[in-house]
Parts: sequence; structure tokens; C-alpha cells
Amino acid sequence: MHKKWSSVKANDSWAIFKIMGEFVNGFEIMSNAGPCVSIFGSARTQESDPYYKMATSIAKRIVESGFGVITGGGPGIMEAANKGAQLANGISVGLNIDLPFEQNNNDYIDRDKSIDFDYFFVRKVMFVKYAQGFVVMPGGFGTLDELFEAITLIQTKKIEKFPIIMVGSEFWSGCIDWIKNTFLEKHKTISPEDIDLFSIVDTEDEVIEELTNFYAKKQFSPNF
Repeated sequence: MHKKWSSVKANDSWAIFKIMGEFVNGFEIMSNAGPCVSIFGSARTQESDPYYKMATSIAKRIVESGFGVITGGGPGIMEAANKGAQLANGISVGLNIDLPFEQNNNDYIDRDKSIDFDYFFVRKVMFVKYAQGFVVMPGGFGTLDELFEAITLIQTKKIEKFPIIMVGSEFWSGCIDWIKNTFLEKHKTISPEDIDLFSIVDTEDEVIEELTNFYAKKQFSPNF
């Protein structure tokens, strides 16, 4: 029993170097990418889906507004966003992760900005540190994870506030109603001002307006 536990401890210690390597590689590549917007959404969204087409168009317009685009590097909404960035000849970053299903690196990531991760938590640092905003398309558990982590970091003032823009009121309205009714009104586990940490929009114009208005008098910089 003790020998086995000692082996686990030794393996954990060596894992630190692999984790450090992922951070160093990510920091070196991302620090050269310039101001970007992270776009999230389901890996399962098909090319025929209106949200796929919308993500492509939003990413294109984000690039035209002076930002690069960061995605999780996979299919679905991620592919759509990287495609839009490339169509506008902009920065197209893919933060790829090895998963037993769904994840295959898409073909629209810049070759010098495709980064592979084994650790979700390292990957999420890259999403937050170098993003000047989050655009959150319809997605699943992974999308919610990234959304609520960003909201929590801003709420607790671990990072400066940046735009968190949720696209598709028909998709997100149930979630937001639950947050307002259960978190805020019934159990009071959040404050009224916490509702202002994110916005919900339905059009590409609204996404660009949220970003440009926020940065009209604010400088771009890494978040921590």
C-alpha cells in the first residue's frame, strides 16, 4: 500500500514539469498573437446549423474590428469561428486538447498558432489571459464551464472585467431565468450587480457593438 502511494507521489512530482512545459509553450505563442476574442460553442454543431453560420460571420467581423480569434481548435462552432477569422485574413488561434471523442483539430487554425494541451486547466488559462472578450455561442458542459469560470474570475476581481457576450436568447434564456430566479431572488447566492457581468444578444451587430463600446476608452492588455 505504501509503495504504491509513494509511486503515485513520484509521478505527481514529475507531472509538474509537463504542466510547466504547457504553460511556457502557451505563453510564448499567445503573447505574440495580439488582442483576441475567445469564441466558445458546441463541437457538435453542424455546418448547416444557423449558429455555425453565425459564428463564422461573427468571427469575420471581429477580425475586421481589429481582434484575432481564439477557439478550442475543434469542430462545430470552433471550426466556424476559425474559418471566419481566416476568411478575414486575421489571427486564428486553436487551443487544442486530446479528448476521447469530438475533438479533432480543424483546418482553419494558423499553423504557428495551433497549441496542443493535455490539461484543461492550463488551456483555460490561455483562453482567459489573452482574451479581450468572450463570445459564447450555444454549447454544452464545456461551454458552460468556460463561461462560468470567466464570470467567477471577474466577480471575485481576480481579473479585470471584459465583455462576456452570450449569443442566442432562445438558447440562453432558460439558464439566465434560473440564475435570476434561483440564485438572485430565491436564495440570494449572488448580488444584483452580478447580472451585469454578462450580456445576451441575438445579432452580429450587437456582438460588435458590445466589444467596440467597451474598448472605446480602454487599452488592450493581458488579463493577469
